[in-house]
Amino acid sequence: MHKRLLTIDDEESIQIVIKFGINMVAGWEVLSASGGRMGIDTAQRELPDAILLDVMMPEMDGLAFLRQLRSNPHTRLIPVVLLTANRYLPDKDLLTELGVVEVISKPFLPVNLVRQIDRALLN
Repeated sequence: MHKRLLTIDDEESIQIVIKFGINMVAGWEVLSASGGRMGIDTAQRELPDAILLDVMMPEMDGLAFLRQLRSNPHTRLIPVVLLTANRYLPDKDLLTELGVVEVISKPFLPVNLVRQIDRALLN
């Protein structure tokens, strides 16, 4: 099934690895945003099947992004997978409440990313 994934990460190299890896392995369309505000705009405009979200970003961190995403009736049901190098994540109940379906740690293997995201979206 053709899916559309929005990846939000302030590191361009991560965006490139994700885009090429997911496109090559699964053929999914990957949209990219370099920050939370751009991610909100893209999510509202494109309504992706899922969002792969970095937690630590300047301007708007992942939790602020999630709160804003969930406050919009058009985007509140989009599943979100967190991508983070941060070992200290908020409470699991808060993440669940904010619609986080999976947490993937950096560094990650691009070939495993599709499987991890797909598995998260099936739950």
